[in-house]
Amino acid sequence: MINKIKNKINSDIHLKELLRGSSIAFVLRIVGIIAGYVFTLLITRGYGAEAMGVFALSFTLLQISSVIGRLGMDTALLRFVAEYSSQEKWEIVKDIYKKAIKLVLPFSIFLSIAIFFLSPYIAEFVFKKPHLTLYFQIASIGIVPFVLLFIHTESLRGLKKIKEYMLLQQSGVFILASILLGLITLLTVNNSIFLNQIPISVYIFSVFVISFIAYIVWKKQLTNQITTNLTTILTNQLSNKLLSYSTILSVSIPMLLSSSLALIMGWTDTIMLGILRTEEEVGIYNVALRISMITSITLMAINTIAAPKFAEFWGKGDIKGLAKVAQQSTKLIFWTSFPILLLFLIFPKPILGIFGNEFKAGAIALMILTVGQFMNAAAGSVGYILQMTGKQVVFQNFLLGAIFINLVLNFLLIPKYGLKGAALASTCSIIFWNIGSWLYIMINYNINTIYFPFIKR
Repeated sequence: MINKIKNKINSDIHLKELLRGSSIAFVLRIVGIIAGYVFTLLITRGYGAEAMGVFALSFTLLQISSVIGRLGMDTALLRFVAEYSSQEKWEIVKDIYKKAIKLVLPFSIFLSIAIFFLSPYIAEFVFKKPHLTLYFQIASIGIVPFVLLFIHTESLRGLKKIKEYMLLQQSGVFILASILLGLITLLTVNNSIFLNQIPISVYIFSVFVISFIAYIVWKKQLTNQITTNLTTILTNQLSNKLLSYSTILSVSIPMLLSSSLALIMGWTDTIMLGILRTEEEVGIYNVALRISMITSITLMAINTIAAPKFAEFWGKGDIKGLAKVAQQSTKLIFWTSFPILLLFLIFPKPILGIFGNEFKAGAIALMILTVGQFMNAAAGSVGYILQMTGKQVVFQNFLLGAIFINLVLNFLLIPKYGLKGAALASTCSIIFWNIGSWLYIMINYNINTIYFPFIKR
């Protein structure tokens, strides 16, 4: 039996690459998640639920701002680098990267300055909590390095440098932040008036450090590829047609909208809880949300290598190869996600109790969120299939519908049901865009990305 499995894997180069890449991504993703939960645990145990809520809201502002600042160039670079590097068109890869930097760097700097000075208004008029101003200003300082971190790590991902990508984007910041926060917590006096500022300040400092390392690693990889393939570059230089700014933007802007909508949808419940409820509830909900995302950890790991492979297959016109990888990945995702679903549905309170007794109040929210994350995993890599095959506008439209559903349900359910209402709104919106994307792919590509043991393909 084992030999049969080995022979099947060895005979399929794409399955072998998928398993190898996703295995590396899975292990490093686990490391990143552990570091993230250690960081969360340090905040909740050392500073309390209120400090966790302050960090969650500041982190939300940072994420939303950085998504806008990236202009969709991170996902566009993932697609372009994967597509053109597989064709050994390194001059095009280098040119696209330079143009991307020229676009995002000045824009993200402007955005950082704007958010810094708008922080008092965001804190007072959006959240009705003027005391959040300083935390938002600290977060704004991290926008530029956060943007550049994603630009360089997604470019590395396009080269299928999965280990480097996972270490830098998914693990590095939380590992460094956890170490620093742990040391600072040991030395900090508990009655310090600066306690709530410490977690977000430590996180921003870690972003600066890891972002600089990501730049060094990307430049080294690109230089090595250009040096190694110099003969091919010189041969193809005349035939290579460089992409214009307008062409790059025509791909990146829809991806920006998709990324923005996905992020806004993911954080709408947190933001609306921050507006309609207390920081303590935001902190409890944020912990439940982070735990629920473990359910889709395999999806994230497999997407790490599957996304550049989708772009590679699309660039070569190999739809059958794309379909095969998509279906192989979904089967792996289902069997690794289902046990986690059962675990979180059966033991929500003990799991949340790890972070403190006050967090057990999020047990039902955790169960609801876990169902949503499982549906996200079971649908497969639908988002990346659409984005890597030039259907980023279609994906954007599904997310637009989902965010509308999320906003309406949050507005209706949070005032009455609190954490449970936010979780239900999030789950319904996740199910909507996943099912919609799956149907579109089925109809247009004849690819079934959903796997269930009782459904035959």
